Amino acid sequence: MTDHVKETSSRVPLGGPRTAPPAPAALAAKVRTLAPSMTRSMQRVAEAVARDPAGCAALTVTGLAELTGTSEATVVRTARLLGYPGYRDLRLALAGLAAAQQSGRAPAITTDIAVDDPIADVVAKLAHDERQTLADTAAGLDTAQLGAAVTALAAARRTDVYGIGASGLVAQDLTQKLLRIGLIAHAHSDPHLAVTNAVQLRAGDVAVAVTHSGSTGDVIEPLRVAFERGATTVAVTGRPDGPVTQYADHVLTTSSARESELRPAAMSSRTGQLLVVDCLFVGVAQRTYASAGPALSASYEALAHRHGSGRRRA
Repeated sequence: MTDHVKETSSRVPLGGPRTAPPAPAALAAKVRTLAPSMTRSMQRVAEAVARDPAGCAALTVTGLAELTGTSEATVVRTARLLGYPGYRDLRLALAGLAAAQQSGRAPAITTDIAVDDPIADVVAKLAHDERQTLADTAAGLDTAQLGAAVTALAAARRTDVYGIGASGLVAQDLTQKLLRIGLIAHAHSDPHLAVTNAVQLRAGDVAVAVTHSGSTGDVIEPLRVAFERGATTVAVTGRPDGPVTQYADHVLTTSSARESELRPAAMSSRTGQLLVVDCLFVGVAQRTYASAGPALSASYEALAHRHGSGRRRA
């Protein structure tokens, strides 16, 4: 397979069917998610529309280009990267976002945490950060892609999940949840074992890659192998244009908080990833409830004595 696998593959087009442009409420989330992967000129356009949606909505494409010191082509490319067919659609979304903001929103709390911040401020800032990450992820999550991934997982003969570092913890969480409802699932954080297991996959199996950056080679490699073996592949990533999506039938985009010295992206990304994992699990449990319900009850009863339930007094 080459880097042009999306164009040359005879399988169903990766990423699934095209979806409608993001709703106005999702625009700010899209900017926060995609800005790190944009060129500097595109970042200026994205930051401008997120900072002042009302002002930018009143500008022509030429006016916004002049405001940001870019070109009309850059403005149009930015609009398309954000999910809009053209600048006109972006302006409509900006107008909608501006109207929503006029409803009276409380001032945002800065999430920059200083070394000498009181612990109460740390709690408030992190809580705000987590809420924003969850809201951004929910707003930007493509439910058509999510539904397709749920369908594949519910019918899978076997599911392999790949993740390294913080994403590896999320991979383990998804695997544990699937096991609790009686499905066969394995989490792989060792890149060698991941590839050797991916070789055994085939049509009817599912492989899930969890990588915030979308460019982790140790995660991309087993997903590529699984893709070539015919398994249905899913990418949970914060970079919808990252290399991992070249081998993903379904892409689930997550958001993360702004990276800081005390909280790198690898840590903050887990919040959005865990939301996606929970959505996948609940969706699969709904589809397989006839077997998932009894399996959950059985696993709870098997572990009840370890949590004090029914434990006899000495």
